[in-house]
Amino acid sequence: MAFRLSQEQEELRQGFRDFCTGRVSLERVRALEGSGFERDLWRELAEMGVFHLRAPESAGGLGLGHVEAALVFAELGRAIAPGPLVWSHLASGLVDGAARGETVVTGLDLASSRRGPIVLEHLGVADAVLVLREDGVARLDPKSIRSERIETPLDPLTPVSSAAALPAGERLGGADLARDLRQLGTVLTAGMLLGIAEATHVLAVDYAKERKQFDRPIGSFQAIKHMLADTFVRQEIARASVYAAAATLDHPEVADVATVVSEAKITAGEAAMKNARTCIQVQGGMGYTWELPSHLFLKRTWVLESSFGTIEEHADQLAEGVGAAGT
Repeated sequence: MAFRLSQEQEELRQGFRDFCTGRVSLERVRALEGSGFERDLWRELAEMGVFHLRAPESAGGLGLGHVEAALVFAELGRAIAPGPLVWSHLASGLVDGAARGETVVTGLDLASSRRGPIVLEHLGVADAVLVLREDGVARLDPKSIRSERIETPLDPLTPVSSAAALPAGERLGGADLARDLRQLGTVLTAGMLLGIAEATHVLAVDYAKERKQFDRPIGSFQAIKHMLADTFVRQEIARASVYAAAATLDHPEVADVATVVSEAKITAGEAAMKNARTCIQVQGGMGYTWELPSHLFLKRTWVLESSFGTIEEHADQLAEGVGAAGT
């Protein structure tokens, strides 16, 4: 399938990039360290259509597709916008008020092959919780969950709480709905990881142009050039994979949806992880300080990499698919 962004899609991407530059600035985001949420910003995101991009116009949405949603979430990832953005987007049409930003929705995907503690993001500000299980989707009241907030989360912009168990909740749909939401959540998360790969590439390049050593910008040194070239290649491969996955969600007849979705999570996750680390390496000693934002991108990458299946889990799924096809 040949794919190239249309003029309208380019304008949508640029429009959200301009919005994030002005309204989701790094200074505004860093002011939320510790809380990771601001109601005014949430309402602004809702007014921009983040949560009802794909809803039909007859229902008050924008009537756009999965590709457009991936473009928007890439810009949100690039800006490390805080909050349970993916879950609230998934809840549009399922939870009243989610599309308008009036109801903040977080969630948890329990289909993962890993078994460990139950950890929920942004539970303290959530009005509803979506839980994806193998056999269906349930809505939970946050007040019904006995939890304990973790004092020092990995990402200072993503507060988390742990719970020993979850109630059954209100059933919203079956296994097919859970699968569809999981696949869309994976693609949107991959989109945010793509945005992080792009942002850390730009941060590293800009720093390499300004930082001088031996009276020369360090970007002129061959070793640094190779590192920066690798960050660019990784982001472009991730972009192709994320766009392909989103386009396949719009046109599932062109490829196996599960395969391209897993490929997008793997390539975008690896690009974000390696680019964020390279950014810190290029920045040297300064890259390890709290003052520079590089660590925030790396920490957000760790959070997103564990959402909707890790890189390792998606790689295992691809391997199982290849094995099944060969037998």
